[in-house]
Amino acid sequence: MNSKEFIARRVAREFKSGDLANLGAGIPGQAAKYLDPAVKVYLHAENGIVGAGPWPADEPIDVFSTDASENPVSIVPGGAIVDSCTSFGLIRGGHLQTTVLGAMQVDMEGNLANWLVPGGKMAGMGGAMDLVCGAKRVVIAMEHCAKDGSPKILRKCTFPLTGLRVVTSIITELGYFDVTPDGLVLKEIAPGVTLEEITRKTEAPFAVSPTLSEMTVD
Repeated sequence: MNSKEFIARRVAREFKSGDLANLGAGIPGQAAKYLDPAVKVYLHAENGIVGAGPWPADEPIDVFSTDASENPVSIVPGGAIVDSCTSFGLIRGGHLQTTVLGAMQVDMEGNLANWLVPGGKMAGMGGAMDLVCGAKRVVIAMEHCAKDGSPKILRKCTFPLTGLRVVTSIITELGYFDVTPDGLVLKEIAPGVTLEEITRKTEAPFAVSPTLSEMTVD
């Protein structure tokens, strides 16, 4: 499997039954395909869905049935369509257990930049600022380095911030980090990856958990 699928599969293991969770665009959203059917997670979409599910592969796509990232979705039994005020009320009211988002930069303090590259096209922040402030957990799912090979886990973010000290965990194709008051802690390392490689590709310093384990997705 490629790195993006590996990350998405690891993200899918982050939930427990009964969780209300929001999956952002890109890699986070792909995790929906790999959720354990035995774990009853309710996926929330900012545009007004509680209980989003995959669109049936054997049916024509309905362009009016999408999540906030314009991916075709269905609604699982027990799910609901709500208005925008209610949808954002769930976010701002602290009812989301977890939000999983992509990122351009994350730093050792848990600061997040994921909406604007300086000098680039301004697409808008969407619901990201609400999500990182309202969810109980903020998990970042991203490839470890940018396309030019530069680190994305930094000592200090240089792009405009989405949220200040909001990130709780980071999942990449190389490892799984927790963000603690004392900095980053590597909890899991991907198969075939060495600590030297992670250190070389991570600008921010990090501690290694005494219970470091292999990152698995099965």
